[in-house]
Amino acid sequence: MSIEDQVFKKIKNYKRGKIFFPANFSKLGSEDAIHQALKRLTEKGILVRIAHGIYLYPKTDSELGILYPPIDEIAKAIAKRDKARIIPTGAQALNLLGLSTQVPMKVVYLTDGAQRNISIGNQSIKFKKTSPRNLATKGEISGLIIQALREIGKDNASADQLRIIHEILQKEDPANVRNDAGLAPAWISRIMSKELEN
Repeated sequence: MSIEDQVFKKIKNYKRGKIFFPANFSKLGSEDAIHQALKRLTEKGILVRIAHGIYLYPKTDSELGILYPPIDEIAKAIAKRDKARIIPTGAQALNLLGLSTQVPMKVVYLTDGAQRNISIGNQSIKFKKTSPRNLATKGEISGLIIQALREIGKDNASADQLRIIHEILQKEDPANVRNDAGLAPAWISRIMSKELEN
C-alpha cells in the first residue's frame, strides 16, 4: 500500500472536521513522503490545507461549502501538537465568555511554547510567549475571566458584564477561582473574591 493510501486510510478513521499535522503520520514514512501524500490528498479535495503544515478533513454543507472549525479549536490542536499551554487573551477571551459578540480577526494566545503567527483565511493566530505565572491558572473559566477583565480595564466593566461574569463563575470550581484570584492583579482578584463570597 502506498504512503498516500496509508495516510488516507488513517484519515478515514476520524470524523470530518478533524485537524491533522504531518507529525500525525510520521510512523508511515519519511517527512518528504508524508508531505507529498498530504499534498496529493489536498489536490484531490480529500483534505483542505488551512495553513502551512495544518490540514483539515473537511465537513461540508450544501449551501455553505466547507465548514471550518472555530479558530479556538485550531489553536488548541496546535498547542496539543506542540505540547504547549495556551490561554486566549483580549477580544478572543471576551468573545468566548459571551462578553462581546465581536469576532476578532487577529486572535492572540499567551503560550509557553514557540512564539509564532499563523494566518488562517482572513484571520490570524498569534502565539505570544509569556511567563509561567500567566499560565498557572487552574480553571479554564477563571483563567479566561482574568484575561477578559484585563482587556476591559480597571473600573471599566459595566454592570451587565459583571452580571455575566458572576453567572459564568458559578460554573467554575470555587477552589480554582480562589487559586486563580491569587494569580490575578489586585483589582481583578477583588472582583473574583467578591464572587466567591456571594
